[in-house]
Amino acid sequence: LEIIVTIINLNDNTPVFKQTNFTITVPEDTKVNATIIVREDLSASDADLDNIYYELNSTVQDTTNYFAIKGINNPEIYLQKQLDYDKLKSTTLILYARDRPVSSNETTHTATATINIIIEQADTKPPWFLPCSFIDEDKSICISSPYSGRVNISEMSKEPLTLDPGPIYAKDPDYTINEKIVYSIVGGNVDNTFSVDADTGNLTMNKRATSPDSYLLQVMATQVNNKQKYSVVSVEIKVINKSDHAPYFGFSTYTGIVSVGAAPKSLVFQVEDPSSPLMIKAEDEDYPDV
Repeated sequence: LEIIVTIINLNDNTPVFKQTNFTITVPEDTKVNATIIVREDLSASDADLDNIYYELNSTVQDTTNYFAIKGINNPEIYLQKQLDYDKLKSTTLILYARDRPVSSNETTHTATATINIIIEQADTKPPWFLPCSFIDEDKSICISSPYSGRVNISEMSKEPLTLDPGPIYAKDPDYTINEKIVYSIVGGNVDNTFSVDADTGNLTMNKRATSPDSYLLQVMATQVNNKQKYSVVSVEIKVINKSDHAPYFGFSTYTGIVSVGAAPKSLVFQVEDPSSPLMIKAEDEDYPDV
């Protein structure tokens, strides 16, 4: 008697990953659709020879839209949205491998692999002149105000000029890279009157200013490693007559009187002469006729 026995495969094995924990570094400027981890490294095996169904989730809120797998049966992870280091510095992904579809009512075995992704900041932004103000919620664009200063006519200062709101200074906003920045004057330097220190940004004079006209300099900050990463700021230098004396008030104390319940913008009167408005006046010996 010949007896044929057919062994029916029982789903009694769990999928197995080659590696259950990955830690990789992804540059911020990685191109969209680029592969992050190849299929061969992420594929799970199953001793029951079942088809494997994959699903990718994130343990960090709002980061699943950055990374995805190629398909339900293809665990290769790729970048589907441009990275921004200011928004995302790291994330952890969980890759699930099941031997039945998620919707199946059959017994299902599941394996997981953890993928830790560290975002590496890239050199993506030009220098920022400081101080500057952010114009977007993401704080990715910072607009600087012009600098301003004064020099005396026909007089050459040997010290770096004092500017408002402060010395010329720019930084690399890609702060983990912090590339070296050099400075140069690229416009408005009539008769080569001024120089800027390439390393410090200090503005100095080469010669006297002989005209009362203001100078409107254009100063450029450039990254040493990439001359296409640059910013330009305006520096207005006003030429004024030299002042030898500080202004002064005629009295050290002024006392006025005002009626209770007076309307806004009502005049304040002198205590000594209630019929005369209180006047506060300063004088300057450099301008005796003013």
